[in-house]
Amino acid sequence: MKKFNFKESFGNRKSVIVASFFGLFLVSLGLSLLVFYFVNPKGVSDVLTSINQRSKFNLSLPKTEECPINGAKYTKPESDVWNTRRPIAMMIENHVDARPISGLSRTDVVYEVVAEGGITRFVGIFYCGAVAEDVKAAPLRSARVYFINLAAGYGTDPIYLHQGGANNICSDCPGGVKSRAQIDPSVNTTPLFDKLGWYGGPKGNNFDGGYNIGFPIVVRDQYRLGSTPSAWEHAVVADLDLVWAEAEKRSLGYKDGDGVDWTNGFRKWLFQDGKASSSPSAIDIKFNFWESMPGYDVEWKYDSATNSYNRFGGGVAQTDLEFDKPQLNAKNVAIMFAVEKGPLDTEHHMSYQVTGTGKALVFQNGQVIPGTWKKASALDREVFYDTNGVEVQMVRGATWVEVVPAQNKVTY
Repeated sequence: MKKFNFKESFGNRKSVIVASFFGLFLVSLGLSLLVFYFVNPKGVSDVLTSINQRSKFNLSLPKTEECPINGAKYTKPESDVWNTRRPIAMMIENHVDARPISGLSRTDVVYEVVAEGGITRFVGIFYCGAVAEDVKAAPLRSARVYFINLAAGYGTDPIYLHQGGANNICSDCPGGVKSRAQIDPSVNTTPLFDKLGWYGGPKGNNFDGGYNIGFPIVVRDQYRLGSTPSAWEHAVVADLDLVWAEAEKRSLGYKDGDGVDWTNGFRKWLFQDGKASSSPSAIDIKFNFWESMPGYDVEWKYDSATNSYNRFGGGVAQTDLEFDKPQLNAKNVAIMFAVEKGPLDTEHHMSYQVTGTGKALVFQNGQVIPGTWKKASALDREVFYDTNGVEVQMVRGATWVEVVPAQNKVTY
């Protein structure tokens, strides 16, 4: 047997340097996993298992499986994964200082509504589109009543992921609660969580990053946008695979602890394959939420090559910070005109009527479909109808629902 000759193998300076750096890398990797192991022993196994599973995905396989949320088609291995889970409805910031946002390009549906002061916020529905890659979504922000009402349409106990919420809790106030002037009772999220049965305990679907989940599921990264630290509130990042892993621990996979599918009570939209119009008439959608806040004006430009709409916010192309920074786009842009009330209190909380019915515009295939939206209750999903009362078939793929004040104008 030939003996190993160190001088032959590493006889020159370059080889020694390369070997040294490789050795340091392995040591660093080992130490990182060791530290993480002591913090969260099962987490290391989960992470390594996830990496191993992802490496087996062949995304060139036929896309035969329909996503129940937006109708997009995926491979069988991807559907095998989402059929072990339930949707995540995540509160995501849109402050101009927090852009680009992370993870929005991997949502199935996005809702956009004003939070306060004309600054919009999103609730992103993650399910099918977040399977093929590890998704870090940010910044995580706080809950509002109308966002909860929108999220509640996603079946039995969707995972509601947020960082706090509008409530009347106040350690420095008399009796430990804020006055009605400071927070209007109608915007208090706590009674609504209780009414829905969305609890934050060990079996609850109410995932609050400031209360009942923490590292490594959510972390603060003030350098997510670069070398200059961002404000504290713009920095919370959620690892969605770890969110789903925590949900599984809480018996909130595809079925809950009682064996009930999350799809129980979920209303699927009708879907179509979609086809670019040869003579598109709705190619440049423009609207604002508050006229005094142009940084949150929205524009969607139609791209006939992809039969989709590309998003611009405040006059700038909006991209995802992750996944090589793609521009955000949608196959359907649905406008829900909603009654706006507020500010209702000294904290400037707003109210938007997202249950009931109202006027709507649905943009798809380069055309516009005027009509109405209907959402009977929080637990029902909104459905869009044309002026004849026929349900609009959504083009398969990403869908954005823009909740716009009823008096505002949309041009196209």
